[in-house]
Amino acid sequence: MDRRKALKFTGSMAAIAVAGPSLLSLLQSCKNEARVDWQPMFLTSEEAAFVSKIVDMILPRTETPGALDVKVDIFIDKVYAKLYDAEAQENVRKEIERFNADCISDFGDSFVNLSESEQIKVLQKAEDNSGQFGSGVWGTTVGKPEPVGFYRSLKSTALWGYFTSQEIGENVLSYDPIPGAYHGCISLSEVGNKWSL
Repeated sequence: MDRRKALKFTGSMAAIAVAGPSLLSLLQSCKNEARVDWQPMFLTSEEAAFVSKIVDMILPRTETPGALDVKVDIFIDKVYAKLYDAEAQENVRKEIERFNADCISDFGDSFVNLSESEQIKVLQKAEDNSGQFGSGVWGTTVGKPEPVGFYRSLKSTALWGYFTSQEIGENVLSYDPIPGAYHGCISLSEVGNKWSL
């Protein structure tokens, strides 16, 4: 790519950044929060512990960082605080309460206090009973969407926070801040890892 094209690309990325400053600042602000003194903006301490436990189970640390390593729980709290209206926030609280009520009914305690095997059973049941996001074309849902429910929505937000984090974008996914030339006809094996940009 020549310099002129690189500058054009950089300019268009700057325009995107200006168009969505709230979302970009939301993503950026999570990486600066310290784990030990994190004060949730929206969630209560019990609700924050619940969200942290679920995202840690969905995206645990393996050879790659886990959800808690890239502060997905802090990201979710900020999404609830800054992007949800009062009605949606109240619904989140009710859904967390309902989720824990089901845990108490089935296993005798709230989710964070269950054993790991019980938590896995709870998540498997939630996975089985959740609706699926409809397929989409270019960001638009195709067909009539079905309600996905709280668990699937939380999981989707966790994945969003995880894959848009700087750590995952730069060090796990393939990353090239100024992509090279366009090669329209290459074999899939040459593409390699998924790209973060």
